[in-house]
Amino acid sequence: MIRKFQIAVLFGVLFTLFSCGISKSIHHVPQLEGYNQEKPVVVKYSDTLFSSGPNYLIKNKQQLWELHIAGDPLQRGLLAGSLSEHLVKKQERVFFSKIQDIIPSKFKQQLLRQFLKWYNRKLYLHVPEEYQTEIYGISQYTSPQFNAIAPQYLRTLYLHGAHDIGHALQDLALVGCSSVAVWGDKSEDGTLIIGRNFDFYAGDAFAEDKVVAFVTPEQGHPFMTVTWGGMIGTVSGMNKEGLTVTINAGKSEIPLVAKTPISIVAREILQYASTIEEAVTIAKKRPVFVSESIMVGSANDKKAVLIEVSPEKFGVFDVPNTNQLVCSNHFQSEPYQSDERNKEQILESHSKYRFDRMQELLVEKNKMNPTKMAEILRNKEGLKEAKIGLGNEKSLNQLLAHHSVIFKPESKMAWVSSNPYQLGEFVAYDLTEIFAKKENNYVVSASDEMNIPKDEFLTTEVYANYEKFRIQDRIIDEAIEKKTKLTSDFVTDYQYLNPNYWVVYYKAGKYYYENGWYKAAEAEFQKALTKEITTVPDRLQIEKYLEKIKRKRK
Repeated sequence: MIRKFQIAVLFGVLFTLFSCGISKSIHHVPQLEGYNQEKPVVVKYSDTLFSSGPNYLIKNKQQLWELHIAGDPLQRGLLAGSLSEHLVKKQERVFFSKIQDIIPSKFKQQLLRQFLKWYNRKLYLHVPEEYQTEIYGISQYTSPQFNAIAPQYLRTLYLHGAHDIGHALQDLALVGCSSVAVWGDKSEDGTLIIGRNFDFYAGDAFAEDKVVAFVTPEQGHPFMTVTWGGMIGTVSGMNKEGLTVTINAGKSEIPLVAKTPISIVAREILQYASTIEEAVTIAKKRPVFVSESIMVGSANDKKAVLIEVSPEKFGVFDVPNTNQLVCSNHFQSEPYQSDERNKEQILESHSKYRFDRMQELLVEKNKMNPTKMAEILRNKEGLKEAKIGLGNEKSLNQLLAHHSVIFKPESKMAWVSSNPYQLGEFVAYDLTEIFAKKENNYVVSASDEMNIPKDEFLTTEVYANYEKFRIQDRIIDEAIEKKTKLTSDFVTDYQYLNPNYWVVYYKAGKYYYENGWYKAAEAEFQKALTKEITTVPDRLQIEKYLEKIKRKRK
């Protein structure tokens, strides 16, 4: 009874704290005056084709959705929301169900909702009015079933900062993104080529419906971006001027209040910059609340740089003496050389390993072209071709990417990966041709003759085993959590499916440990230590289990 009373008091105090100062943000409405607020009329031709005037959404044969919209901020939001309403609602449902899986307690969910209202109390002050209006338009097509979390507009605004909030509060990468750019003598034709893996994972369902959006705003440059339903921010994109933007998370401190989401900063650069200098100017004026590397490639400058931002520091990393630029999840510019968190990231995470692997492959591939870039992005091996297990975060291809994309800014060409992971066809898009079209005739925009073929790995037994492994991996996780018994041959079969991956031995060790079978657990943990373990904290965790077993034997 006393315990329940203490919890109730704590909740009351926190509720009062979180309520303080959030009234303005809860009741804030973005700029709507001067815009036509009438909802678009959508014509549905089939489950894969929707139109509204010249704007349309279509699904191509590689299962990528292609969205074409134009207009002022409110029109763009309303059009994106109405044409892709089923995708917006699905992504929202998938995201919030993932939260419920992580936090099953109704009490904790309520506490989280109140915290987010307080934490996001100044978010609207840092998102440009234009993008608030666009987000408002999309929010009109979100599901009312989640109104208990927050009203439609606020909830959609919050989701644009979800990556930043999760990253800031738990220092979760959730992403182990890898990016590379080459030009000059490193490129087959001397022009700039950029490749990136967006290794963001929020469940398989989240990555099922990728959207390649082609947007013609009233102000700024027309652009394409690889996104998902309900998202107007940019994680990977290129504009008509041949300026590209991709983002990679860095190690962050925990801020006290949300500011500008990184995807919104990247979107503003994509829409309004045509040179690296213009991109840097935009990035400098937006306060952020997490650390991020923004790779900017420029057809006009014929090279790429990294804009490295954090709440406290700002740096630009240029490579004047070489024609290649590699980026993973640590910083390289001068302001971060002595940064303790960045040093820790280099020493303890998988960022430096992937960074070194990209450099290794660039030497091996030499003169780069889009096909060779795809081979790098799809590479599953470790340094010096070591077999480190499928799904290892030290791999460039971690077999969980939301998408991969390749850009040739000077020819305005982009290639976007199709499912599964980076392994399906890379679908080619010619932005010059797409944005030059006078009339939209509701057809796909892919340039199929220039596609990069799917990876032959998809046809192998090893790949089939990996998909079986993913199923078994969830089963053993549940067995560990609920302390249920598995069949006698389960562990052997599970490890056979992905034998080089340290996790299969670590989880077997945990399973045996939870059941009190300490000798078997010790053997599995020792096997795990012989494999390529992802991070220093992961290795320390295994060593802690071994110490526990040693103490139990005394």
